[in-house]
Amino acid sequence: MNDPSTLTWSFPLPRPHTGIPLSNGVQGLLAWGGQHTLRLTVSRLGFWDRRGGNAFLSKTDFPEIRALLEAGDEDGLLRVFGKNASHQDPARPHQLGGGRLEIEFDPAWTLTTGTLYRKTGTIVITLQNGTETRDLTLRMASHRETGWLIWPADLAPASLRLRPSWDWTGPELARVHCAPPKTWTTPAEQGFIQTLPEDPPLALVVNIASNQCQWGTYVGTDPETAARAAACAPVAPLASETDAWWADYWNSVPEIRLPDPVLQEIVDYGLYLQACCTPPQGIACTLQGALMEETKLPPWSNDYHFNINLQMIYTPALATNRTEHFEPLWKLLRSWFSDLRKSGTAFFRDSEALMLPHAVDDQCHVVGSFWTGSIDHACTAWMALLCWDYYRYSGNTETLQDLAWPLLRGAFAGYWAMADEAADGTFHFPVSVSPEYKGSRMDAWGRNASFQLAACHATLRALIQAAEVLGEAPDPRWTRLQNGLPPYTAMRLPVSAEVPEKSADRIVLWEGQDLEASHRHHSHLAGIYPFKTLDPQAETDPPILKESLRAWQYRGAGAWSGWCVPWAASLHAHAGEPEAAVFWLHDWNRLFTNEGRASLHDAAFPGVSNLDGASGYTDPLAEVMQLDGRFGALSAVLDLLVQERGGLLHILPKIPRSWRDLSFKGILAPGGFLIDAGVQNGAVQQVRITPTRGGPLRARLPDGQMLDLHTEAGKVLLFN
Repeated sequence: MNDPSTLTWSFPLPRPHTGIPLSNGVQGLLAWGGQHTLRLTVSRLGFWDRRGGNAFLSKTDFPEIRALLEAGDEDGLLRVFGKNASHQDPARPHQLGGGRLEIEFDPAWTLTTGTLYRKTGTIVITLQNGTETRDLTLRMASHRETGWLIWPADLAPASLRLRPSWDWTGPELARVHCAPPKTWTTPAEQGFIQTLPEDPPLALVVNIASNQCQWGTYVGTDPETAARAAACAPVAPLASETDAWWADYWNSVPEIRLPDPVLQEIVDYGLYLQACCTPPQGIACTLQGALMEETKLPPWSNDYHFNINLQMIYTPALATNRTEHFEPLWKLLRSWFSDLRKSGTAFFRDSEALMLPHAVDDQCHVVGSFWTGSIDHACTAWMALLCWDYYRYSGNTETLQDLAWPLLRGAFAGYWAMADEAADGTFHFPVSVSPEYKGSRMDAWGRNASFQLAACHATLRALIQAAEVLGEAPDPRWTRLQNGLPPYTAMRLPVSAEVPEKSADRIVLWEGQDLEASHRHHSHLAGIYPFKTLDPQAETDPPILKESLRAWQYRGAGAWSGWCVPWAASLHAHAGEPEAAVFWLHDWNRLFTNEGRASLHDAAFPGVSNLDGASGYTDPLAEVMQLDGRFGALSAVLDLLVQERGGLLHILPKIPRSWRDLSFKGILAPGGFLIDAGVQNGAVQQVRITPTRGGPLRARLPDGQMLDLHTEAGKVLLFN
């Protein structure tokens, strides 16, 4: 029987993102290669060339954008959102990769397997020569920018070479006035410093000893000294500290045992990557985190995407009882707050409004000129709601007071400025967008986008609840908007093109705009998930929800991306269709991960989704790894076990029919409740609820029993 605490890769691993990942949230590593050459890609999160940010907020505001759109003034819109940079300047801020260690062994020895010991964050690389084998041990410090590779005394490398990312990206960087790196090589040390025209440099230093090499990275002033200090730090105390960190991590996350090996690996590997990519001692995670390839500039700048991607990366930290993983993200948002306020005040003409565009660098400079993303106010609202959920899971009132509360109020102020009120007291959004639908065309907007309506209603619900917790007086505008704004936009339309005479009401993207074809953003259904303002399983909810889901399914998955498939699985889980959720998770695992388990944006092979151009199938350099799909898949599995819907906590809401035996222990739920449950031979054996801080509990047990009671911290509730 395989050891459940290990995962195995088979060499050759031909590309960086087929490699075995390791990270501490600041430094990242990918172990790959083949034959007798081991390649270690080393990168450092936060190495930004920040030139090229789009300062569109200094040139316009929402009333002007509305006027331009309503007038069909495309030239005016391009003037506002167009780039000022010349062709010789960076088009947008960009993170940069680090470098590569190429370690060659005697040709008689061949790399065979890489084994990840996920409980300790250790990678063991096995080489073989006939019947003999030798192991290399690869680790990374949990709290310092250093890692090391240890080899047996009788298998020292034949050569070791450090190469900067410039070796592959140099022509592209030179075009935007970057200089080649300073490099050096001695028998005991190799290194380079990559400078940038306006931003701090990166240093990567490798210290070479008789039985190991150790590397260090640093971005900032005098990086060579700092990187060298990290590369020379004693390994033994670092290893002890790292062992303790990993042990604490695994002791706190849920133990989940599923009868489905694909979903089991989604859980096991997802939990491992969560420890690597979003640890509390790291830097706030971007699309790829610290796992950047050196062979090209990272796709989409490896930036912060707030229209779904970052939320998908961080959401599983709630249910997996690792709310401390949000601290780097909250630190980042706090550092931006004055800019968010300045932007919101200027754009919405309201001093309380906040505005967070959909794609930014680590200093909140707008990346790119995608106008629909830049005015997508649900980016602000969703981050406010994520921070509110953080409070509901963690009970951290300090963050509720100083971050979630102003974010919620700032999101509301923006929506209030966007809304028009009619004489009868109803409200509508005259100009609104649904993420990325129709791109940046002049018709990529409309009245009352369902995505914005759901985000606004979720924000209003959270504001009312947060005000009660904080003892704040409710703003009467909240209930006015709550009562006067529709929950979604619907149209009566043919149920299919094949039978046009039969029609039904369904949710559409905005007034007059149906979901015309398959699309990666399921945003018109966001009221079901993630905003949970609609419950398709509630007896009181109208048939329009089921018809909307049916119509969405009818359009198919032909234009889906990697991250949207787990989103679809969560939609099915909340709709009471667990078999469909499991199906899509299997589909994601087959279609949107590569041979090295990396989560892909585009399909791994052609013929299923039209989004297959960046799969690496024909062009290895085209492959795009993003973390969002991997963490979205983890969230979807958790949604099958415990989910919140209709204001109730649902424990094992519907078990897939083929699942006869399963168990979980320690899933965290809103209110700070730790949930355990077990199923044997298809029957629920026991549910255990442990309140971590006490308070009201409204839940539905697997047998349908309803709970509505006040709990005490630490007093366990058992249900057989």
